[in-house]
Amino acid sequence: YYKFVRIADPETIQAEQMSWCEELGLKGRIIIAHEGINGTLSGTVEGTEEYCQRMQAHPVLQGTEFKVDEYNGHAFKRLSIKVRAEIVTLGIPADPITRTGIELEPREFRARLEDPEVIVLDIRNDYEYEMGRFRGAVRPPVTSFKEFPDWLRNEFGDSKERPLLTYCTGGIRCEKLTAFLLDEGFQKVYQLNGGIVTYAKDREVQGDLFDGDCFMFDDRLSVHIGPPVSNCEKCSRPSSRYVNCSNVDCNRLYFLCEECERDRGLACKEECEHAQRQRERNARLEPGMRSESHRARQRRHRAKRRLEAQIGGGSRTL
Repeated sequence: YYKFVRIADPETIQAEQMSWCEELGLKGRIIIAHEGINGTLSGTVEGTEEYCQRMQAHPVLQGTEFKVDEYNGHAFKRLSIKVRAEIVTLGIPADPITRTGIELEPREFRARLEDPEVIVLDIRNDYEYEMGRFRGAVRPPVTSFKEFPDWLRNEFGDSKERPLLTYCTGGIRCEKLTAFLLDEGFQKVYQLNGGIVTYAKDREVQGDLFDGDCFMFDDRLSVHIGPPVSNCEKCSRPSSRYVNCSNVDCNRLYFLCEECERDRGLACKEECEHAQRQRERNARLEPGMRSESHRARQRRHRAKRRLEAQIGGGSRTL
């Protein structure tokens, strides 16, 4: 769920959300900023329903729309509630509270997918696209959401009358990017209301024209929608099942079917199979490796930032 809304004091909302989630036994991730709130939570039916009721009674957050999935157990291991500069990071000014692209309901979106004049933009990460996408969708050659503005300026800066049809997992990235596109003078900007998640559940379209699975940022990793578009790297059979390499220092996300995992393990290549720092089969780090892995990620992050500076770059779920 998410809601773009003016929040004068994000820290107060953060403390309130923490109190609610701890009381109701909810786990997941929530980001709060002056521009709104963005969250994904899991918990019991009673706990999540009470949370939704409190949100709808809140003077600032009422009207938040929730996308609900049934799940057997928690989809998260812990609770994280943070205050950030943006609830989805585009890196340049864009105000979805003021205006966004024209929202299309699933049946309207499906109809426009078959229009040869429309450019269908998948604005998710590359690994999300590889798992599943709408037929004919373009995945721009960028590595992060913050790179989309420059790519769109370069690719379509001289043809802003071209109709652009955007989609993402739940709708939030479309809200931010279409606000930017309108600010840039693009004239025909559309977005899938509710994202892939809503499209897949719609009784009329039933996920039509979407192939593969939808990547999810929790322990589920994916939700099945259409026929597979990816293959197991070990046996080449159709599979939309992502796993992390068992080598902690590699940690590559790749496609691996259950049969190949049983036969060959989670290592993505032979050298990873013999690496000393191995993750347990349940994808959790062995206890002695957790803090060390966290420090390694921090070191990689700091090294990346130093390099950018040198080259001038810059149960149930809700």
